[in-house]
Parts: sequence; structure tokens; C-alpha cells
Amino acid sequence: MRIIVFCFRPRTKQRRAIFDALSRCTKPERIWDLYAFTCGPSKFCNLSPKVRLLNEYFRLLGKGFHHASMRMIEDGSFTMSNDSWRISDINFNYSLCQSYPFALLVPKNVSDDEIIQASNFRARSRVPAVSWCNPETGAVLARSSQPLVGIMNTRSTADEKLVAALCAQLIDEKDSRRKLYIADARPRKNALANGAMGGGSESSSNYFQSEIVFFGIDNIHAMRESFARFRDYLDTHGAASSDGMSSFLRHGGWTWGGGNLSSMSASVSTLGDSGWLIHVQSVLAGSAWIAARVALESAAVLVHCSDGWDRTSQLVSLANLMLDPYYRTFTGFQALVEKDWLAFGHPFSDRVGMPSISGSSFELSRNASSTGSFSSSPLRQSSGSSQASNSSHAQNNYSPIFLQWVDCVSQLLRIYPFAFEFSSNFLVDFLDCVLSCRFGNFLCNSEKERQICGVDESCGCLWAYLADMRSSEGRSHAHYNLFYDTLKHNGPLLPPAAALAPTLWPQFHLRWACPFESQAGELEAECRNMAIKFSELQKAKEVAEMKAKEYLAAMEILNVDLQNEKQVSSSAINLAKRASKENAAIQRAVQSLGCRVNFTNSSDSTVDVESSLMETSQRFSLPRRESEYTMEHNDRSDLSVSITVVADDVVPSSSPLGQVCETLCPLRTQGRGCQWPDAACAQLGSQFVGLKANFDAFDRLSIYDRYFKSE
Repeated sequence: MRIIVFCFRPRTKQRRAIFDALSRCTKPERIWDLYAFTCGPSKFCNLSPKVRLLNEYFRLLGKGFHHASMRMIEDGSFTMSNDSWRISDINFNYSLCQSYPFALLVPKNVSDDEIIQASNFRARSRVPAVSWCNPETGAVLARSSQPLVGIMNTRSTADEKLVAALCAQLIDEKDSRRKLYIADARPRKNALANGAMGGGSESSSNYFQSEIVFFGIDNIHAMRESFARFRDYLDTHGAASSDGMSSFLRHGGWTWGGGNLSSMSASVSTLGDSGWLIHVQSVLAGSAWIAARVALESAAVLVHCSDGWDRTSQLVSLANLMLDPYYRTFTGFQALVEKDWLAFGHPFSDRVGMPSISGSSFELSRNASSTGSFSSSPLRQSSGSSQASNSSHAQNNYSPIFLQWVDCVSQLLRIYPFAFEFSSNFLVDFLDCVLSCRFGNFLCNSEKERQICGVDESCGCLWAYLADMRSSEGRSHAHYNLFYDTLKHNGPLLPPAAALAPTLWPQFHLRWACPFESQAGELEAECRNMAIKFSELQKAKEVAEMKAKEYLAAMEILNVDLQNEKQVSSSAINLAKRASKENAAIQRAVQSLGCRVNFTNSSDSTVDVESSLMETSQRFSLPRRESEYTMEHNDRSDLSVSITVVADDVVPSSSPLGQVCETLCPLRTQGRGCQWPDAACAQLGSQFVGLKANFDAFDRLSIYDRYFKSE
């Protein structure tokens, strides 16, 4: 949609050199001169498309748990099947059909030999093959090329059996036979004209319980001319034209916004005359009809045009997109394009204008009509010039068939904004990548040609590049559709006819001619910014919730510690009570030895020692010292007490027992110390020794509270 004009000063010698250089770059003679081959190794490696095709077949068969591999392809173990369909390797070496994939999904009850016989009855041997099937209802969507009936109305038993096998499975328990629709994308008159050249269309009398439908979609040449007029209309009436003149000043007045009403009407008429939107609507309507027959009637639909690789690819892939929600995701969209466009041989090199494997190139020209001619001067020619000759049709196979299909996808995205995982921005970038010559996915005309050229090994992969772009920003990337809802449209999309009225695709059609007006996605961009902010708030909320959980966990730990402290405090209180009881027990024990111990609030304790032997009683003051009076608590909660008795008026001797002895001794001589063992008290020594022994034993004694439970 972009027109670039190079202007030179008069008598400039560089014009021819620049023209030749542009011609060499835009129209290289060999496919290996394309940028995808000359740029060197790419980090976006292209894994084998054959593996991805088999994985899609496995999914359609209900065997998605199987995963294809190159080893499986090499040893031929990929020929799986279910009750109705099977994967055939009859075209493994492309001997059956050079433009078909290496593996085909065909009816299970049809042998490979019968498929070979049927291929002789179809143009370019493109036999009917399954594109999509519903494993639950048995509905099927198949594709092929036109039959070679010719003017003699030739028949083929093998072809009729193969087509009948598409609807062999019964619909319900009442043995209701499935209806067969044969959708011919061409106008009826074109199909009849092809019959004169050996082609033609099926007869409903030859195919049991079938109905033939013609969609009336024009051929590639009509699409090329329509696109050229459409592009010329945008360049003429856009805000920025290729001649540098604003459309506001063209034709002596404002052609937009209410200035020159006649010019304004002429611009609208020019848009209608281009026919582009009418063609888009025709493709949409035909695809919607096919999807409705498959979804509502569980019918079998066979679609073909002339060769089965242009209009057929448009209708089948668009119907698949309506029928299966999987194809409306990023992964499914890739599988759909690789299956129905790349594997089934849409001639991208011819249609896009790139060199093919044979070395010839096809011009990307607008010479099909004078209104869209590249050779027309920037001063603009009127749209009433003569049409292109038939000879140009034979020489120019360029046609925006794939671009038109992506335009139809954008129309569905506009009608059902919640049904697609990808956005309109993704479709724009996708088309730019297809036309950029940067990747090898869309080079050549068939799977076989890409294999011969080594495209997968030598060129970068478009899908890997787009996936890498999305991974950089995640769900906030512009390729993601913010409004995508898997639950809202989890079934087929069946748009009514009134909803299929197409409009301009602003992001693609107007981005060069009307840059400001092309920002139809500003609302989406604003919503995306709001979604990003919302995502940031969500992350902040999650962080806050994590911190709150951490605080709650810390509070729980503190509560546990507080409970432990309470238990320790309770244990200490209980221990103090036990110690108090043990003190009372000790007092009773001391009293049982003939002593009376009185603890007071002062630092001293008074000890009364009673001697029944001497029948005397004396009172002593017992200093209370931490080093002399100790309480110990071991694992058995034992309590040991040492008591030292010291007289107030006597100088302490070296032995505490000696002090008691000297104090109590009635035979003690004045001024002299104890004469033990020579003193007269020796006869009583056994009693004092016993006293000493009792006190030593008491120092080592551990008294238990339970021992004194008697009181």
C-alpha cells in the first residue's frame, strides 16, 4: 500500500544507475539472491514444517497426545488413523502431486491405489483431501482442484468413490446420510468456459446426494486490477499522496471534509469502482456459508476453484477459522497458515512477485490497469483509462490473494473482537514480515520447492521472530488482543450476511495515505496502557499481600514466643512454689535434728540448737550468706541446704563443727581451746562424732518434696 517516488534534478546522470539498482534489489533474477538467503544465518531457526503439519493432523484425528518428530517422518510411522480418516504417505516423495504436502488426510476406506486413479481426474493431480474434520459429528471440510470433465462430461469412478467417502459416515442412529456440498468458488460462466479447455465442474447426478454451489469469486487477474484501483484511490484521496500534494488541495478544492461536494462524491464512486471491498465481502460470505453447512448440518463440503490453490485456500482457511476456536489463537493461526496455504501449495513466489526455483521472476507491477500503473507519472492519470490486455494476464501472475485473505481475517476480528487471541497489529506485522524477504517461510511455490532450496536450513523463521517479539513484553505486547475471551466464543463463528459488510482496514490500508486517520487502534492502545497500569497495580497488590502474609507469619511467631514465655513463667512460678515447699520440708528436717531455723527479712537467720543430752539451750546468730547458704536445682528438682552455726561471742575456729563443740562443751577450760581428743570429754566423743556425721550427711542430702508429703 506504500508508493515511493524518487525525484531527480534535470539532467542528472544518476537516474539510470539508481533505477537499475532498484530493479536488481526488488526483482532479483535468482531466488538465492533474495535477502533471506544472503543475510547469513539467523537466530530464528525454522524447525521442520513437516513436523508441525503432522502434529496438526494428529490433533484433527483426536490423537493430540502423539508428538511428531523427524525420526517418525523418516521411518514412515506417522500413518495413523481413527474410525473415519487416515494419514497417507502416498505423496511422500511428491510423486502423486508436486504442489501437495508429503502427507495427506484422506478417508480411511479409500486405498492409495484408488487415490492414484482419482488424481488423474483432477487438475494438476490435486485430489480431494481433508482440510478439517470434526471428530464428534463427523463433519468434514475438504479441498481439491477442478475435475477434468471437459466438454464430453467425462466421469471417474475412483474420484466419485473418493468424494462419496467424505460423507460415508452416518449422522445419527437413524441412518441419516450426510449431505454433500460441492462449493465451486468460480462464477458459473467461468466454470463452463474452463470446460472447453478440459476442466469444468462436477455434475450433481454423478455424485450421490450432492449439491453444487457457485460462489462467483473472480480470478487472480480481477483481484490484481481491483487492488491496483483501490491503491490508486487511497493515493489520490489520501492526506499524503505520492506526488507530494495534499488531497485537500487537489482538483481545485477540498475533496474531504465538505469543500467540493462533486469531488467528494467522485472519490466515493472511485472506491466503489475499485471493487476491492466487494471482493472481500464475497470471500467472507462464501466462507460463512461453508462454515454454516459444516456446523449446523454436519455436512461434508468439498471446495475447489480452478487449480485449487488461490480461492480455494481463501475459502477453506477462512471457514476453518470460523469453525475451530483453536485457529483463532497464535499457535492455531500458525498451524492454519502452514497447512492450508504453505503445505497445500499456494504459489507465493508467483503471487507476491518473487523469483521461483526456476529462476524467473514476476513483476510487482500495476500495469494490469492504467489506474494502478507503476509507470504512471506522479501527476496522476484519470481512472478512465483502458484496461490491461489479455497478454499481460498471461505474463503476470502477481495477485494479492493472501493479502486479501488477511484483510478478511481483520474483518472478522472487527466483527468478533473477543474471539481472537491476536490483534490487528499482529496481522499488520505479519503481512510486513511475509513481504519483507527477511524470512524463508513464504518463499517458493510449494513444499517441495522449499525443500529443494533448503529454505528451512538457510533462512530465518517468521514465526519464531514474531514469538520472540511477544515474549519480550508478555501479554501486554501489542500483538495480544486485550479483549480476548476464550469462554465468550468457544464455538464456531457464524456471522449473518448483514454483518459481513466490510470496511477499510485502517491500520493497513490507511497507514501511508492517511497516517493520522490510520490510528484507529488508539482506543485499543489506550486500553492497553490501562491494562499495563492495571497489571502493575495487580503486581503491587500481590507484593502487598505477600508482605501482609509475612507480617501475619511474624505475628504468629511472636504469639508462639509469647506463649512459650508464659509457659516458662508458669514453670518458674511452679518451681518457686516447689522451692517454698522444699524450704518448709528442710525446716522440718532441721528441726528433726534438734535445730530450729527461723528465716527473717533481715540478712541473718536465727538458729536454735537444742541438746537433749546436756539439757541446755543456747541461741546463736547465723549470718546468711549466699556463699554459705545455697539452693541447687538439678534434673530431679533436688534441693541441698548447708547450715553453718556460728556463735556471736566466740572467734570462729577453723572448723564450723569445732565452734559448736566448744560452745556446748561443759568441760571447756577458761582461756584454753578444745583439748580433743585428750580432754575429759573424750568419753562423750562418740556423741559429738555422731553430731558431726549427722551434719555432714545433711550437707549431702537431697530432699524431695514427695518425701515429706505426710504433712
